[in-house]
Amino acid sequence: MKIMIVEDEALLALELEFEVEAAGHVVVGTAASRKAAFDILEQSKPDFAFVDVHLSDGPTGIDIGRRLAEKDVPFVFVTGNIKRIPEDFVGAIGAIEKPYTMNGLQNALTYISAAVAGGDSVTPPPGLILAS
Repeated sequence: MKIMIVEDEALLALELEFEVEAAGHVVVGTAASRKAAFDILEQSKPDFAFVDVHLSDGPTGIDIGRRLAEKDVPFVFVTGNIKRIPEDFVGAIGAIEKPYTMNGLQNALTYISAAVAGGDSVTPPPGLILAS
């Protein structure tokens, strides 16, 4: 899968990029703000995105989620405060709460890969909070 990472904490973004690539996926871009994320979306269409809610320009991850949903790009929020996500999850598959473990992230990525590919029989991992 081609994956976009929206995360303003550089170390977390690098860790996430490493895990995504180690799992055999390609990172099409990393963004720390709404503008950077929208620029990536204009240049390439990712198959999936990880989106932090609070970025360097404020709580703009929700706006990015809405844009991803408009473009039919599946995504999950990655956030330290699940309460900031609207009840409808603005179209997200779900959320991963920070701090997360690398094992939890790998399990979520495996589930997400299968879900995006159309697999229905995969059980969601405990670290992934699914949108209802």
